[in-house]
Amino acid sequence: MKYYLKTMFTAVLLFLLFTITGCAKKESTADNVDSPPANHIAGKPVDPSTAGSITGTIHFEGVVPQMKTINMIDVPNCAKLHATPVMAENVVPGDNSTLQNVVVYLQGDFSAYSFPQATGSVKVDQEGCIYAPHIVALMTGDALEVTNKDGVTHNINAMSQLHQGWNETQVQGGQPILRHFSKEEIPMTIKCNMHPWMRFYAAVINHPYFQVTGKDGQFTLRNIPPGTYTLTAWHETFGTKKQSITVQPKQERAASITFTDKDRP
Repeated sequence: MKYYLKTMFTAVLLFLLFTITGCAKKESTADNVDSPPANHIAGKPVDPSTAGSITGTIHFEGVVPQMKTINMIDVPNCAKLHATPVMAENVVPGDNSTLQNVVVYLQGDFSAYSFPQATGSVKVDQEGCIYAPHIVALMTGDALEVTNKDGVTHNINAMSQLHQGWNETQVQGGQPILRHFSKEEIPMTIKCNMHPWMRFYAAVINHPYFQVTGKDGQFTLRNIPPGTYTLTAWHETFGTKKQSITVQPKQERAASITFTDKDRP
């Protein structure tokens, strides 16, 4: 009788543990099937007759750090894909003392407005055993698409602080990996465990007022509802800079943000 009761108790305990674990798993994977945040589908569209804009430049002062060569010699399949050395992109200077790869965006309350989702995806390619582009930005609910053009197997490891992380192998010509994100996160670090130099950053922002600077270091944010906001710039090496900015109805604001060689966090 004691053996029977002990067996029954063990069976019930295992059943409960399985049920709890299963529920937890189901809950943890739910964020991988992200839906657009409420402010994308509620509220009103921004009135273009009163909307303003902000145009500016990200400057850099001081000694620009030397771009370092990526050493692929230990992975011949990657090294042979390049005729010239590949440079790391953690600091990429732009023209006329500007800075590339800076995510410029607004911080503020946009809960009264609705924003349409992008019709396409934000694409990142693995080509030559590097991620291109190195920095991307997308709105919550939009799609991030990662492809592999190399004759080498990669894996995509998202080290998110707010979303469920994912680590997925991708062979050459494999299906694109698509992910959506429901929460703002700046930045999300994504890397390849197989090739330690491979890394890119995704800035997930809950409105469309953002841009990643290119070679000219410039940015333009359009169709902004009148109000006071925090103009924010994030760079992977030099950290974050902020300034308050007010946009009046139909106003075209000019702004600039300067990073220096002393700004490392």
